Amino acid sequence: MVKKDILIIENLASFEKLVNRDDTSYDINMMVMPGTLQDKHKNVDPKKGIQALRRQFNLIYLLQSGEHDVQLGATHTWLRPNDLVIVPENMVYASAHIHNCIGYCIHFKTEFVKPLLNGTLDQAFPYFNLEADHIINITQEESEAVKRSFQDIISEHGRFSPEKDYLLRNYIHILLLRVREIYRNHAGLLTGRITHGMKLANRFKHLLERDFIEKREVKQYANELNITPKYLSDVVKKTFGKTPRQLINDMLLLEAKVLLGSTDLGISEVAYRLHFDSPSHFCHFIRQHSGLSPKDLRKML
Repeated sequence: MVKKDILIIENLASFEKLVNRDDTSYDINMMVMPGTLQDKHKNVDPKKGIQALRRQFNLIYLLQSGEHDVQLGATHTWLRPNDLVIVPENMVYASAHIHNCIGYCIHFKTEFVKPLLNGTLDQAFPYFNLEADHIINITQEESEAVKRSFQDIISEHGRFSPEKDYLLRNYIHILLLRVREIYRNHAGLLTGRITHGMKLANRFKHLLERDFIEKREVKQYANELNITPKYLSDVVKKTFGKTPRQLINDMLLLEAKVLLGSTDLGISEVAYRLHFDSPSHFCHFIRQHSGLSPKDLRKML
């Protein structure tokens, strides 16, 4: 097999074809793709959902209704109506259950909006920072405001005009500003309810998402946070319903799925890429946590 070192989906055209199973011929250099969730999900395989992947573009979507779970890094959750979801580029994402979803979404490359930014995207819009909260439940009034921004983008995207890119860029900028305004309000409310233990648990989760390949032991994270492994286990279990060890294993399994599903790396190469001592150790890990061999897991992805 030809090796592919690309661990992420690089362009929107490939995403539309591979994930949304859209046979439309798109420009490989396309930088923006808006739409409704009902349209984008209509061809998603109901048995597979959206497999674990990384994208080299950003995603924002608003779920108004329907059944939708999401795995964002180390966090797995079921979405609620009026959940606003922000997925920064390169964040591991997966969804196994998507049914009757109604809402709006947009994928866009950072460079498309860069002419309107002073600094980086996450400096202008902190919700793109990998350590930010990426799911917030907004009010019905806020949801309607975001919906109108999405509708403006979709309408402009469908037009043919010499000013299309300029207008589209500005409509996306308006959406980002609207989300920032809403996010600030909700982030403030969330901060007021966060206990010291929750802050430690969240800090652990962010460290884990950054370092899980190199750091596998709970003790390593506890040392970095200057607390005992037992205290870390207690606050993480109370906050997320899982132990630190379970979250570490979840991240490793998710990354293994990314490598198995989106590259042609051999099983041994995947094992060493994830810093397992040996291919047999990796195979044992995959079977223990998925019930399948790496080969069979790859066939399902």
